Amino acid sequence: MNYQALADKIKIWGQELGFQKVGICDVDLSEHEAELQKWLDAGYHGEMDWMARHGMMRARPSELLPGTVRVISVRMDYLPPEAQFAANLSDPTQAYVSRYALGRDYHKLIRNQLKKLGQKIEQEVGQFGHRPFVDSAPILERPLAQKAGLGWTGKHSLILDKECGSWFFLGELLIDLPLPVDEASVDQCGKCKACITSCPTQAIVDEGIVDARRCISYLTIEFDGVIPEEFRRAMGNRIYGCDDCQLVCPWNRFSELTKQEDFHRREALKNANLTELFLWDEATFLKNMEGSAIRRIGHLQWMRNLSIAMGNAPYSMEIIDALQQRTGLSEVLDTHIQWALSQQQAQLPLSSTKLDRLIRIVEKGLPRDA
Repeated sequence: MNYQALADKIKIWGQELGFQKVGICDVDLSEHEAELQKWLDAGYHGEMDWMARHGMMRARPSELLPGTVRVISVRMDYLPPEAQFAANLSDPTQAYVSRYALGRDYHKLIRNQLKKLGQKIEQEVGQFGHRPFVDSAPILERPLAQKAGLGWTGKHSLILDKECGSWFFLGELLIDLPLPVDEASVDQCGKCKACITSCPTQAIVDEGIVDARRCISYLTIEFDGVIPEEFRRAMGNRIYGCDDCQLVCPWNRFSELTKQEDFHRREALKNANLTELFLWDEATFLKNMEGSAIRRIGHLQWMRNLSIAMGNAPYSMEIIDALQQRTGLSEVLDTHIQWALSQQQAQLPLSSTKLDRLIRIVEKGLPRDA
């Protein structure tokens, strides 16, 4: 079999299936095992127990799928048109959602395209061992992407490509065919530390190392408990994820808009007023977020995140009334509502007593008409 010719065809097929770049690498990630263990030992994974559950399998793709000798790594751009970064972040009455989550959930879309890529290869060579992954298994996708030439690991830990920046998803197709491998990408961040210095919560504790416990993306998406007070003000109006480290990256000047309409901003998140989103009942939340990655955090966590943003917003009786309407649903939510009310109160003259009464209602669990 002419494996070089097959590799060339795979890259063409990948682009035809909507991937902007396709690379191939071997499965040796042994050089990353020590740093992975050090990261886990430091507790930087927070409560994401699944990060540690499979030991070093994450750095050993051949254990994940026995027989694997190569990984086809793919990139799909997601930056939507009219991203409105500055306008969204600078308006504290509007909700900021990480740009990857404005449209449809990427997992199923990319996985389906990887399956089709596997089928095309099968039509060419016959039956072979393969399996697609999109954030769905313990695998170090970023080191694999770097080995496959899709980009280098930036100081914010994301993959960067000099031609397109970092606004893209990754996916992998594990295969048992000994295809020729691509040249690995070389670090081109230089002395730039813009991502490190711009992180609102100082979550990038060293070059390429993120303490998830401080990261707004982790806190708003993966963590379902009480968000530490020390991070709440810094969260601003970011209710789902955070893009700050990417926004300041010079390489993102070269980013291209996505060709996938599925990743465009959904209607429900246009002009996303905090109070309006907070007052969605669960049925409305589920309906408006159907097919979205946001749906998986659930309605209570959605309101928890929004309550923090509402606490950070300018004083508004509309916000106060909305917060009071949602008291008593859960202890975790009430903790954040109480904080938000206190932040609103701090913007009032000292003579005001109405908000004091509302806070006492939340604290003591009194009836709302007390």
